Amino acid sequence: MAKVIRRVAWSLAALIVLTLALLGSMVRVEIHANGDAVAAPARAVSADRTAALQEVPVATGASADMRASGETAVADAGQPPHLVLPVQGVKAGDLYDSWGDPRGDGTRGHTGIDIMAPGGTPVLAAAPGTIEKLYFSHGGGGITIYERSTDGKWSFYYAHLGGYAPGIVEGKQVAAGDPIAYVGDTGNAGAGNHHLHFGVSRIEAGQGWWQGTPVNPYPLLAEAQSGG
Repeated sequence: MAKVIRRVAWSLAALIVLTLALLGSMVRVEIHANGDAVAAPARAVSADRTAALQEVPVATGASADMRASGETAVADAGQPPHLVLPVQGVKAGDLYDSWGDPRGDGTRGHTGIDIMAPGGTPVLAAAPGTIEKLYFSHGGGGITIYERSTDGKWSFYYAHLGGYAPGIVEGKQVAAGDPIAYVGDTGNAGAGNHHLHFGVSRIEAGQGWWQGTPVNPYPLLAEAQSGG
């Protein structure tokens, strides 16, 4: 009897392993350009995976290296859309360039800009475009929005949101300055640490919303108009 039970147990274990392997061949976890882990179709994975990684290891001098690479990516992509500051009431002089600053106990670099504001402050579309993806990242960006520019060459990432503005759905076209969400502290922002993490990525033809090459948004916002 004991032998029969052992055989049944081994058979069930083998079946579970086989099922997991089959599922793994169908769907893989892709690290989005902004550090979110998302389930992506295998066929859509970037050929150059390293270019799609938003969270990069930090070593000595990494901040300067990342800043230089971010500026080079902007130059290579041509002139990005004119941006407005994506948080209502914030001025360019209030911004701090945190690109490349250590995150995750020094294991990765910051590839965006944190714009501090009270919780509930309206978040505004930084440029005209289309709401491409509404996504919740557990332990990452929390409530997020991915907006694609009208020419399809840029992606704008809004993270740690407190919620979406009324009427915001995937596929909705927005103008620069339109309210799209509210400042929050969701994801790994830390309770009470209300701010908007804003990221910009250069998108190549055929790349999905979770892909792209991140660029430093600070120079793009430094001379931007105040968003309300």
